[in-house]
Amino acid sequence: MQFDNKAQVFFSAKSENESFARLFAAGFLTQLDPTISEMTDIKTAVSEAVTNAIIHGYETREGMVELFCGYVGRHIYIEVADKGKGIENVAQAREPLYTSKPEMERSGMGFTIMETFMERVRVESRVGEGTRIFMEKTLAKE
Repeated sequence: MQFDNKAQVFFSAKSENESFARLFAAGFLTQLDPTISEMTDIKTAVSEAVTNAIIHGYETREGMVELFCGYVGRHIYIEVADKGKGIENVAQAREPLYTSKPEMERSGMGFTIMETFMERVRVESRVGEGTRIFMEKTLAKE
């Protein structure tokens, strides 16, 4: 796809980098002058995707998370990827309240939150190879 603009960053799969990911996406997309509500939605969706990569993708292993942001006009594309353990059953993982980490008091709402705040969410995952989450949203007119 030919983007009007794009940016990509890789960072260590550490919980302290979740806020960095939100700020990276927000900083890049600020040039489109989104509403406060749109920016909050995007930052929340990015945070959930990154948290999933860190907590579920790598668990206690070290690894890297990839965050890509791009846009065509006012249609934004965001990808969050890891090379962690992958998801065995993507359909089950996307069910509200499902969590593979109940001992960590996880709510199981990550994908539901992403789907609520973004117009389109697609998940590609291979066990032993990792997961890539694609999210799209069209910003309101200028």
